[in-house]
Amino acid sequence: MLPIFRSRHQAELLTLLYLQPDREFSVTELAEHVGVPLTTMQREVGRLLEAGLLSGRRVGRAHLIRAMVPGRYARPLTELLTLAFGPHLLIEQEFAALSDVDAVAIFGSWASRYLGEPGAPPNDIDVMVIGHLSRTDVYEAAERVERRLGIQVNPVLIARDRWRQATDPLVRQIRSSPLVWVKQSPEEGE
Repeated sequence: MLPIFRSRHQAELLTLLYLQPDREFSVTELAEHVGVPLTTMQREVGRLLEAGLLSGRRVGRAHLIRAMVPGRYARPLTELLTLAFGPHLLIEQEFAALSDVDAVAIFGSWASRYLGEPGAPPNDIDVMVIGHLSRTDVYEAAERVERRLGIQVNPVLIARDRWRQATDPLVRQIRSSPLVWVKQSPEEGE
């Protein structure tokens, strides 16, 4: 955790909201997602609302919270949160630890935004896993990342031999798109 945040909870809260700026969450949902008591989340949300980093509105009894986008701090804070706590770190943790994984990369819209290409915030994260491992292990890793990030993770499992085939349409498509490698063997980086 970067020492500029008050706590791990604050960093997780800001990461959840700023990496999904179009979504609103109730304070109860935020508390459940971050794993803190509701009163703790209410205090943290109050501090961040007062600081102008979050915006909120009431719908009936629910208090809906979202990132303050657009806002003075939105772009630099999103960049900082992405670098320090972004999906690439969780994906590395969950996927690279699986046995028989040769390489793991994020591709698609999330990789494009991470590498600076303009566009709408991604609605999901596409992950390519190269190796010979069970689909069950790959999908379970994707589900763990989804639960922690609150965003859909779409894994694609590709055998090492298939990755080396330049004629495979899926491989060509992935190779031609931006890639963010989170685990890479020397011969995989091209």
